[in-house]
Amino acid sequence: MTELTHLATQFGEEIQKISSEEELHRLKSAYLGKKGYVSQLLRNLGQLSPEERPVYGSRTNELKNQIEEECRLLLEKISEQKKEKKIREECVDVTLPGRQFSEGSHHPLTLVMEEVKDLFRDIGFSIYEGPEIETDFYNFEALNIPIHHPARDMQDTFYVNSQFLLRTHTSPVQIHVMKKTKPPIRMIAPGAVYRRDSDISHTPMFHQVEGLVVDSDIRFSDLKGVLAYFLNRFFGQSLKLRFRPSYFPFTEPSAEVDIGCVICGATHGGGKKEKITSCRLCKGTGWLEVMGCGMVHPAVFEKVGYGKYKIKGFAFGMGIERLTMLKFAIPDIRLFYENDLRFLRQFS
Repeated sequence: MTELTHLATQFGEEIQKISSEEELHRLKSAYLGKKGYVSQLLRNLGQLSPEERPVYGSRTNELKNQIEEECRLLLEKISEQKKEKKIREECVDVTLPGRQFSEGSHHPLTLVMEEVKDLFRDIGFSIYEGPEIETDFYNFEALNIPIHHPARDMQDTFYVNSQFLLRTHTSPVQIHVMKKTKPPIRMIAPGAVYRRDSDISHTPMFHQVEGLVVDSDIRFSDLKGVLAYFLNRFFGQSLKLRFRPSYFPFTEPSAEVDIGCVICGATHGGGKKEKITSCRLCKGTGWLEVMGCGMVHPAVFEKVGYGKYKIKGFAFGMGIERLTMLKFAIPDIRLFYENDLRFLRQFS
């Protein structure tokens, strides 16, 4: 009887320390298992007298039932606690404000590139793309850039090896198209280009759109009309345009295209020049350079096998970064590539 009393006290102390189902199962097995404490006591019945056995057996069964009941109650309590904890962790407070998710947006360069393509699609231009790793023939020779031309200098061009280079403009796409397509042609070639230059207004990788029109009756006035239409639509206003004589190996005559400043609105007219020295963009000149253009050089037509056709053509090229900076008044080209969310979120 003393052993039964001691075992009951011991179980009561140990069960108070139980906090999980695993611990409870181990405790129950230690007392009621085949080799448990209570089972060992029941084996002692054979050593008792006939008069003692009923009393001892009854008390032992009472202890066994007591242990089973306390284990059952504690198991229910632990299960209930686990359920409540899960409910607390998974419950949704419908009174809380909704979660705010950041809304993504197109990069400003993508927005402008798509707008440029749409504007030229509207007037019947097709869009072509080409490889960014080019051969010397397509990037230079076919565009009437001889071996001694400064554009071939290592300071300007990224050479992969003696045969291949990263294209320095998208004009090679025009050569690919002309070698595969008979005139007439009306196309633009958007894409990334690479040059060894990096400062506040230049990056080693940037984007261009080159345009080409080839047909039997093409004049410089057609070129001026196309570019005037595009620039007025792109900037959403009637702009003053100026074509300044320039030089490009693959066009003759060649010109740089300037527009009236879209920031200060300074103009040139009536022989008078309005000086606005406070404008940081045009620096008071009233003009902004936006692209280069010209009539396709006959040597380019010879390189692509167009010599037998009685044709003429014009070409133009513009930098997408330049147009984007003018359209959105962005002061530093490096902002496009720094991935600063404070800058990019403005274009959502």
